[in-house]
Amino acid sequence: MTKQKKKKRKMGPVLLSFLSFIVIAVTTYTLGKYWVDIYSKYQEKKDLEKELTSLKDEEEELKVDVNKLQDADYIARYAREKYYYSKDGEYVLRIPEEE
Repeated sequence: MTKQKKKKRKMGPVLLSFLSFIVIAVTTYTLGKYWVDIYSKYQEKKDLEKELTSLKDEEEELKVDVNKLQDADYIARYAREKYYYSKDGEYVLRIPEEE
């Protein structure tokens, strides 16, 4: 055999190993990138689910407040308590709040 044929015969496995390494490296990088994307979407989903739950709770509280504000007696009592309004002949006494 000539030197060229021997050299070609030795280069075949080296070239195949190099190409295999490149394919494995690209595949590993791609899979890692997809895994990071999936994990970040999972975290975002968990955060949005928590936010949705809190917004639903807030919506329920606001619905209750809307129903209460339809009642004239409640509005009058709320104004007296919050803004210290009084009826004729009433005195408002402010008691300090405890901390």
